[in-house]
Amino acid sequence: MTGPVALAVVGVGRAGMLHATNAARRVPGSELACVVDADEVAREKASRALEVPSFESLEKALAGANFEGVVITSPTFTHAELAVLAASAGKHIFCEKPMAISLDECDEMIGAAAKADVALQLGFVRRFQPEFAEAKRRVERGEVGRVMVVKSLTRGPGLPPAWAQDMRRSNGMLAEVNSHDFDSVRWLAGSDIERVYAETANFKGEEHSVTAKDFYDNAVVTVRFASGALGTIDGTCPAGYGYDARMEVLGTDGLLVVGHNQSTALLEFRARGTAEMPTYASWPERFEPAYRAELASFVASVLTGSAPEVGAADGRAAVAAVRAANQSWLEGRPVLVASLEQSG
Repeated sequence: MTGPVALAVVGVGRAGMLHATNAARRVPGSELACVVDADEVAREKASRALEVPSFESLEKALAGANFEGVVITSPTFTHAELAVLAASAGKHIFCEKPMAISLDECDEMIGAAAKADVALQLGFVRRFQPEFAEAKRRVERGEVGRVMVVKSLTRGPGLPPAWAQDMRRSNGMLAEVNSHDFDSVRWLAGSDIERVYAETANFKGEEHSVTAKDFYDNAVVTVRFASGALGTIDGTCPAGYGYDARMEVLGTDGLLVVGHNQSTALLEFRARGTAEMPTYASWPERFEPAYRAELASFVASVLTGSAPEVGAADGRAAVAAVRAANQSWLEGRPVLVASLEQSG
């Protein structure tokens, strides 16, 4: 097909508005056809801001607007149903992370997309951020030798939304905050995650009036890859000091340090050995160029019929690792990722 590729964005929260704005104004070859949200006030506000029609459901959008692709940015527990509906209507799918709640849901999405012969891309935005992409190129060129250890962290300044505090609807912080880390360590290690061991802690829930069962705001996960390499993931939300996402790759011949937590190169030193540096306030600021690049990649897949750069298998692998990590900290033991295949 020839462009532009018209997109419907489902969910007009922060991620949805970022993708919708990029589709409407910042990504060549794309256009925004409509926005979808069950919240009337939110969708009408988005409709006015972006000057496109709004619908309360994807079903109504499919009946009332013309578009080639659906961008799913609604809560995780809605992803599978929306993706299957989009595929059944012949629409290409861009799905924000986490892909779904269970492996069975992931497989439903994969099957529906394959049956309809439509693209299914996952929103692992870090793969499109320049410094992360450069790290991948250097690892693939062998510049650090054989990968031995990969570390990744994500720290968010505020609480996730209320629905995400409930593990049954979100798989918890390890999914909502650290899905990017599970994908990134697997990507940079060049190897599947084989075994995980996770510990969690709740330091700030009470002061934020969180009552959800099994809530935690800090997590540390150790990982063993099929290659024999090791990894760590840590997450904190809320961290308070700002948004922070960094990685390290240690190889037999060298070290790569990926990312920083400074929003500017200016560093102000003060008396008595203290220093101040501006940090990133949010993930849209930290990964602004990558969000444009990943949507452009999705549009290119739709136009050319090529496979998405970040496919459904990558999304499924992250869900499997998250669910294994949840089982690990709940049961207090290491868990083989492959053992989840029987439980979905």
